Amino acid sequence: MRTTRTTTRIGVATAALAATALALTGCAASSSAGTAASSATAKTASGPAVDLSGVCPSTVVVQTDWNPEGEHGHLYQMLGPDPSIDASGKTVTGDLYANGASTGVKLEIRAGGPAIGYTKVASQMYQDKDITLGYMSTDEQVQFSGNLPTTAVFAENDQSPMSIMWDPETYPDVESIEDLGKELEENGGVVRYFNGAAYMTYLEQSGILPKKVLDGSYDGTPSKFVSAGGKDAQQGFATAEPYIYQNQVAAWGKKVAYKTISSTGWNPYPEAMAVRTGDLSELGSCLEELVPVMQQADVDYLTAPEATNDLITQLVQQYNNGWTYDSKVGAFAAEQMVDLGLATDGDNGYIGDMDEERMQDFIEKATPVFAGTGDVKSGLEPSDLFTNEFLDESIGLGN
Repeated sequence: MRTTRTTTRIGVATAALAATALALTGCAASSSAGTAASSATAKTASGPAVDLSGVCPSTVVVQTDWNPEGEHGHLYQMLGPDPSIDASGKTVTGDLYANGASTGVKLEIRAGGPAIGYTKVASQMYQDKDITLGYMSTDEQVQFSGNLPTTAVFAENDQSPMSIMWDPETYPDVESIEDLGKELEENGGVVRYFNGAAYMTYLEQSGILPKKVLDGSYDGTPSKFVSAGGKDAQQGFATAEPYIYQNQVAAWGKKVAYKTISSTGWNPYPEAMAVRTGDLSELGSCLEELVPVMQQADVDYLTAPEATNDLITQLVQQYNNGWTYDSKVGAFAAEQMVDLGLATDGDNGYIGDMDEERMQDFIEKATPVFAGTGDVKSGLEPSDLFTNEFLDESIGLGN
């Protein structure tokens, strides 16, 4: 039933590791702590000073849902020069920077996924009240809205990169996931995915993919996709697999075609920055100042991601937990986020906002999917899941 990185990005990690040695020549840190050089755009940008020391916690703690990667670039962009790395704890801490200067507080970024035993971010946030914000996708917000309610305050990406990929040589006429399902059924192929994915339940229930082509045996490696010789399709991320399979999976070494899951109508906001709902009022003064800093960091990263991608690569090396990622994949991710419209200013001309009608539509689609498997709040409404009140409408990719 999971659709976010806590499950699905295991595939990217293992696939890349099994397929090829990426261009990561550094070794893991021999001690539990170290420092990382960073000179990302946010460190040198100019603008009015931002002082968070009077309104935010002395250390703003963010729990991510996976290992460091390009989709998290906006967050690592906010780290000041020479942050401290705790390789054993899988965290990095430094001055929280805005407009080229410290804001007077620290930023601690905690890796998720294997670093927290694949615990759900919502659970982690409620277990550890030191966490200020966590990465929550809308599907998980809905699923755990009863006992673990969270409120999203900033959506760094407007669309999810979750996708299904296939061989364009085998299926040259496929233009949609629904087309793909029909072709697979005729050809005896399957869509391989991690068993229990919520989006796949939706695709089956809505008739977009026939049940007979669904195969929940995906183990994260490229071996079955490669050995099928193009007959089968597979889940992936539009920000990673197209590059990895063409350039870093030697046994495949060519293009894959793909369509995002959002194109089918299953359209959650991915990895939105969220707080525990009960803390929203208390953190209001902080969020009023902090959210615009996050917006600008997102714009800065997508405009010039190189230095932050280098930092992400260094963190991956030092965390040394089997996840492989390099700046080339990071550069591809940043490019795809813009080119595919995953990161946009939306209809309002500024970055990070969420739409009430879209939220309502998703609640209606997700509630039956999670029936009996989650803890969906009775009478759940969009206002239970997000607020745009802290966003600065002058900050966007086009501004």
